[in-house]
Amino acid sequence: MKKGILFDLDGTLWDSSAEVVDSWLLALADYPQIRKQITREAIQSVMGKVMDEIGEILLGSLPQKERMEVLSHCVEIENQYIAEHGGRLFAGAREALQELSLQYPLYIVSNCQQGYIEAFLQYYGLGDCFADFESYGKTGRPKGENICLLAGRNQLDAAVYVGDTQWDYEAACFAGMPFIHARTGYGTVAEPVVSIEHLSELLQRAEEVMGGRGWR
Repeated sequence: MKKGILFDLDGTLWDSSAEVVDSWLLALADYPQIRKQITREAIQSVMGKVMDEIGEILLGSLPQKERMEVLSHCVEIENQYIAEHGGRLFAGAREALQELSLQYPLYIVSNCQQGYIEAFLQYYGLGDCFADFESYGKTGRPKGENICLLAGRNQLDAAVYVGDTQWDYEAACFAGMPFIHARTGYGTVAEPVVSIEHLSELLQRAEEVMGGRGWR
């Protein structure tokens, strides 16, 4: 039986909100006619949403065509900035991921733009820890569908999704996959679920949650 662990990225493995704010301020400087304050709290509030929704929330006062142009520029600068400056990897995450990758294939499924996961892996040199990843920016599909897509193409018989928000929980439910709540992040989960305070707990909890259960 092939088992795997799937991760959300923002709020689960790291916090890049400060760097995302810096990158958006750089990008918006190219549009002096736009007077928009981008704060860390605003960025954290939309982490986990797909890019179209983020654009509507943060740039909703702009006409749609202009909004999409500005959003595209912001995420392009964001990817470049993140690849150069990184974000705050949660304490012990590197060691936990390296240990976990010796036991299970690891994956990332995020609602981010294409290039963002690559920037994360590049900055921290964690590419060898992950067998595959998928994003909304690449497929245009919601997270639940991308979980199914990745689990299917990697022929996983049992898997668990680890995330920090209610949206992550709902995506795992859509895929019929057990869920572990990482309390490190930005959100809460209304339903009673297995949770961890630190990624070092995951080796034991993942096996408990998966057991012999298939992911569908």
